[in-house]
Formats: sequence, structure tokens, C-alpha cells
Amino acid sequence: MNEIRIDKFLADRTKYSRSEVKSFLKKGAVRADGAVINDPKQKINPDAQEITLNGKKIHGGAHIYLILNKPEGYLCATEDREHKTVLELVPDELRHKDMFPAGRLDIDSTGFVLVTDDGELAHQMLSPKHHVPKYYLVTLARPFEENYLQSLADGITLSDGTKCLPVQAKQISEKICLVCLHEGKYHQVKRMFASLGNHVEHLHRTAVGSLLLPPDLPFGGHLEIFHKDILQMLKAESFSVMCEQIMSAFSSYLINDRR
Repeated sequence: MNEIRIDKFLADRTKYSRSEVKSFLKKGAVRADGAVINDPKQKINPDAQEITLNGKKIHGGAHIYLILNKPEGYLCATEDREHKTVLELVPDELRHKDMFPAGRLDIDSTGFVLVTDDGELAHQMLSPKHHVPKYYLVTLARPFEENYLQSLADGITLSDGTKCLPVQAKQISEKICLVCLHEGKYHQVKRMFASLGNHVEHLHRTAVGSLLLPPDLPFGGHLEIFHKDILQMLKAESFSVMCEQIMSAFSSYLINDRR
């Protein structure tokens, strides 16, 4: 990133307006490499300097990527009048106006949500041509039946006649299975198991592509990741390899105890 005025940088990289940023500058709340900045016109280089606001570092890269461990009760949206959104989980020093969740996760589902300001990456993740696989731990109301595996592999037809792409799955315990989706139809996992005569009690997204949700990341917590991690996320990995990694990482994970 080239040099940029400090007031524009902070207005672009935080939730604050230009006038609010100028107020912070007057109060001496902004520093570049430890030196106080008061002049809103002063230029800084975010790639080479550490910029802080009220003592908190402001991200200065071209794009920002955050993994959130979404709790229940949050919408994957930028704003909503009735419900909390996942952007409210992003700390003030990282949040800015162009951020959005790259993809959906139901309000009552939990786990991996990527929040970014990189529209090109989001398109690559979500477009049918390049749809990045997503992995879910699924807790069912009734036991997982052996015939589910073949039905899912053949492609479930939903109640409205919509045909789903083939789905890979593995039974983990009597009522818990791991499912890999290569598309993102509305409430797809719930509707697929409803078509099989079962009911999804809880859904926890554990991985996107080959990038795992850190198993020790608490609900509502975030982890900033970088370009090398995005490359890992987009890298194709076999279902069997991902199963091993997820089952190892989440071996002690009890969905009903960690919501």
C-alpha cells in the first residue's frame, strides 16, 4: 500500500467516520510507530508503519481475513434490524465498512465463518465453478442409518424437487456424522436429512476447503489469517484426509456442550 492520509486510512479501516477520526487525532489517540499524530493530513505507510488507535493496532494490509467461530443467534449478514450479525463479533480495531461474511451459516448453526473485505476471494469461494468444499459436524435427532451414505453420494432430491450434488459423508457416532458440501443451497444439510426422514439438531462447520477452524477458538472468538492461509483454504484435499484431520482436531468436541 502506498502512502495515504492518516484520516482516510483510519476512516477506511475502522467503523469511524472522518469527523470521528479527526476527534481521535486531536485527543492524541493515534500513533504511528509510537509517535503521536495530530494532523489529519499527515501521510503514513500502513505496510511499513504500525498504526494504533487508542492503543490498538489497526490492520494495514490490502485485505483482511478473519476466521470467526460463530455462536448460535448471529446472522451471517452485514446488518439486520432484529438480530445480531457476525460483524458484531469483530473487534473495533479490525472492523471497517467494507467487511462482510463470505457465505452463509444459519442463525442456529455454529462454527467457521470467514469475514473479509476481499470481494474477489468471496466470488472464487462461492461461485458454482469454483465452489470451495465446506465440512460440517452434524448432530441428528435419530441414529444415522447405513443407507444414508449411498443416498447422499447419489445426490438427494429435496422436497421441492431440487436435486443436490453428490455429498460425501462419514458416520462418527450413533447420531453424529461429518458431511462435505460442494454447493450452498438454502438450509441444504437440514433439508437433505429431512428428505431422509431424520432431523438435524445441530450443525457445526469445522472447515472450509483444507483450512480447519482452530478447535480451541472459543465461540465468538476470531483469528486473523493471511494470504498463505487463504492459499491453503483454496487448495484441494481429499475427503479421507480431511476426515482424519477433523476427527483428530475435534476428537474431544461435544457439540451439545460447546454451543
